[in-house]
Amino acid sequence: MPKWRIGYRTLKTAVGAALAIFIAQFLQLEFFVSAGIITVLCISITKKESVRASWERIVACIIGLGYGSVIFEVLGYHPMSIAVLFLLFIPTAVAAGVKKGVVTSVVIMLHLYTYGNVSIAIWINEIFLITIGVGVALVMNMYMPSAEKILICKQVKLEECFEKIWQEYASFLRYGDNSWDGKEIAEVSSFIEEGKSLAMKNIDNHFLRHDDYFYHYFNMREKQLDVIESILPFISTLDRTVIQGEKMAGFMEELSQAVTPGNTAGYFLIRLNELREEIKQMELPKSRAEFEIRSSLFYILHEIEEYLLIKKMFKPDPKRTRTVSGKRLNRDHNRRDTN
Repeated sequence: MPKWRIGYRTLKTAVGAALAIFIAQFLQLEFFVSAGIITVLCISITKKESVRASWERIVACIIGLGYGSVIFEVLGYHPMSIAVLFLLFIPTAVAAGVKKGVVTSVVIMLHLYTYGNVSIAIWINEIFLITIGVGVALVMNMYMPSAEKILICKQVKLEECFEKIWQEYASFLRYGDNSWDGKEIAEVSSFIEEGKSLAMKNIDNHFLRHDDYFYHYFNMREKQLDVIESILPFISTLDRTVIQGEKMAGFMEELSQAVTPGNTAGYFLIRLNELREEIKQMELPKSRAEFEIRSSLFYILHEIEEYLLIKKMFKPDPKRTRTVSGKRLNRDHNRRDTN
């Protein structure tokens, strides 16, 4: 059963609707309750979405008032006129790219039907209702809670999973330990999906700056996860008695300790080339099994290189890198205290 709670969006909707109705009623507008309905419809999850939706509703309402005025005056004020009005208005709103304003416009157009006539005073009344409803919603939507702390938390947890995955790969190469259930791979995938979605909302909550750091970060990790998953079957084919497998395990353990938002790819690319040269200096394979092991080693090296190049192309944010690194240090300190 979902937990009962009052979220910030619910609170904004309640306060905004009440405020819009109060203003409209204070101005003695007809159908003042409709101002609250318009505010509720315009409350959105991001600032940019709020502006887009508000603009669509204003344009749609103006179009609706125009259609309603003409159709009701020409065909009369009866139900068949409403059918004709909707048949013409809805396709027009969709073609004009303001389909989100259809429901709001219906409320306004039915006001004309209720009046039974069209006049300048009625138009002014309706425009005031639209302005109050949309305006209050925009004011309410100016407050959006920052998602940065949540994004940083997901970033830290994701990197903990990456660290665990590389450690488990190394453990298998070194000891042949196959007790790992691979749950961290599924967790990383979940963190990435949630992180990208939240990062997109965070971008839409900034008007003056395009803060897409977190989106690019989670996108980068998604590409790296594809690489990690691709080498898993090949690691399972390696014979742990091969000395290169032992060195590969050491390299992966070192890699696991460097999973941070910062960019250390350059150092590891050098280490990777050294390891590749060592494997090239090995004697040629003498059996099919040795050939398959050698092929697996080169494939893994190639994929790890791709993993590092993906990170090398990512541009970290120094400020956020320090923040996340600080959280990791605190986590490691707490871990040592409990050991």
